[in-house]
Amino acid sequence: MNPDLKKTQPYPFERLATLKAGVTPPKHLAHIALSIGEPKHAPPPFVLEVIKHSLAGFSAYPTTAGSDELRDTCARWLERRFRLGADAVRRENVLPVSGTREALFAFAQAAIDRSAIGSRGAPLVAMPNPFYQIYEGAALLAGAEQYFIETPASNNFLPDLEAVPASVWDRVQLLYLCSPGNPGGAVMSVEAWRRVLALAERHDFLVASDECYTELYPDESNPPPSLLSAAIADGRTGFERCVVFHSLSKRSSLPGLRSGFVAGDASLLESFLRYRTYHGCSLPLPTQAASIAAWRDESHVIENRRLYREKFAKVMPLLAPHLDFTAPGGGFYLWADTRGDDEVFVRELFARENVTVVPGSYLARTVHGRNPGAGRLRISLVASIDECVEAATRIARFAASR
Repeated sequence: MNPDLKKTQPYPFERLATLKAGVTPPKHLAHIALSIGEPKHAPPPFVLEVIKHSLAGFSAYPTTAGSDELRDTCARWLERRFRLGADAVRRENVLPVSGTREALFAFAQAAIDRSAIGSRGAPLVAMPNPFYQIYEGAALLAGAEQYFIETPASNNFLPDLEAVPASVWDRVQLLYLCSPGNPGGAVMSVEAWRRVLALAERHDFLVASDECYTELYPDESNPPPSLLSAAIADGRTGFERCVVFHSLSKRSSLPGLRSGFVAGDASLLESFLRYRTYHGCSLPLPTQAASIAAWRDESHVIENRRLYREKFAKVMPLLAPHLDFTAPGGGFYLWADTRGDDEVFVRELFARENVTVVPGSYLARTVHGRNPGAGRLRISLVASIDECVEAATRIARFAASR
């Protein structure tokens, strides 16, 4: 077996299951899971109708590149959503994928140049800390080493890029960033993205922007920008060094559809397509038809955001007296300070209130003797509004009792 597999760490939810093992929560309280970032809103009915009427498509092999109609639809959505300008995104700038999870992992396998190992050490893949664990696994199994960039509260949970030495940037081949961030919810501005692009050009690395939460934000008049927005603002009309990852999972409450796309530098996507021709994961034709319908409609997305806004509005006042947090700029997480041990908090909360959240330390790595997620919780507001309010009431009751 690949020896690099031994370098990977247990996934946060494996560790969470171990933490909860042997605990019997009160039977009179129904379990409420606010741990996994799995949307629970009802899927758009019109998308399900498209799938139902497209079932004959399962009789044919789909192409790895996806249909021209799907790629064109994704290109036009990018132009509308991020105001990139007419015909700014060509078909060659878009590649459908089976959700951002598999694409974020696969891109590193195609992008990392293992032959670059030399006197300075193995290639580096840089990523925020805390982070989505796929970034780390992708780096290790691509034969690279990971470099963690802290996202401190003093920097509004944005990655502190200025703290990274030039000697480190010189070894970086790929930088993963997520905006709005997971778990902190911080949003990168266009100017911040432009600074990232300047670094990428100066030190010759690629930028992978995980944008799966860009469609969940509190202010309808102020949507989060994309890395592509910064590229256009910089005059980089070919999106050089840029790849962005979008998905229907969070935007359209369709996590089981496993549909998304990668967009950006056409030369990078040409090579990525070659990799994917061998790697697989083509989207079935009914999935493509459903995806086209979903990307063309915004009304269901607006309603999706309204539901999340209502949850935050009802939950935050309940938790504010007991936990320290700031309202996120996007996404559906609260990144809360427990004012104590996060593992103990999570285990005792489950034992006494039958609510599951994730210890922040499970989402980060210890660097220089410090885990930046320690003492924090990630609370996923993915359940129904009533369940979220009930869970927040129980969390507040538990926190007050401590």
